Amino acid sequence: MKIIDAQVHLWSSGMPSLPHRQITAFGAEELLRDMDEAGVDAALIHPPISWDPHANAQAEEAARRWPTRFAVLGQVPLDSPDSSALLPGWRDRPGMMGLRYPLLKPEQQTWHRDGTMDWLWRDAERLGLPVATMAGRFLRDFGQIAERHPRLRLIVDHLGLVRTGRDQAAFEQIDDLLALARLPNVAVKATGAPGYSTQDYPFTGLHDGLHRIFDAFGPKRFFWGTDITRMPCSYRQCVTMFTEELPWLAGDDLAWVMGRGVCEWIGWNTIDFQEPSA
Repeated sequence: MKIIDAQVHLWSSGMPSLPHRQITAFGAEELLRDMDEAGVDAALIHPPISWDPHANAQAEEAARRWPTRFAVLGQVPLDSPDSSALLPGWRDRPGMMGLRYPLLKPEQQTWHRDGTMDWLWRDAERLGLPVATMAGRFLRDFGQIAERHPRLRLIVDHLGLVRTGRDQAAFEQIDDLLALARLPNVAVKATGAPGYSTQDYPFTGLHDGLHRIFDAFGPKRFFWGTDITRMPCSYRQCVTMFTEELPWLAGDDLAWVMGRGVCEWIGWNTIDFQEPSA
């Protein structure tokens, strides 16, 4: 079974936002070492433009050097009239599979509904570029966006959980998330789960909520991942929480959740999921 991390960050300058590791650089070689120790085959890089404006280029270079280990969901400026011209050749760039936006800065809080992002949804749908975002702040609006653009593949980051919530408080808006499961163009990244728990490994207080989301979206739209640089546990524990501690997740379902699903969703075709013959 291939294990693909649906969210990691690399950066070469700036200071990350808390609770990410407070270091000014985290490169591909360091991440590959950690991935190898944890048994992770590949990872999807989300350039943290908010603290490192050069992160797109760093991610592309990592994908160019290790095309079977890294792919990228990058960024173009949303509030620039010139950005639309960058998208037609986006997937020709090294490792670029689509786009991802946290939308956490104060000035970005209304962009999903004030028209600033309308061109992005339209152009990404036309060009077949998947878009991920931290839609937990605006799940109902996100559903309306998905309905208006039915051919646009969308991803809700971090299970759509309440960013400041912990344990059950993190799942306060789970009903709004589950309502999105009826839309076939919406998927969920099960990333960063340990960071929403006040418990120690295996974070059992999160398991019921994970199960409910998995049941709603199914194994092909529910993607394991870590956001490892802000996790309160080891990389290997992020893996085994899903592969060993969730009795309802096994077999083909587990294989889809742990990597095959996200690769199919974004069109990452350099990963070989064929099992070797005996």
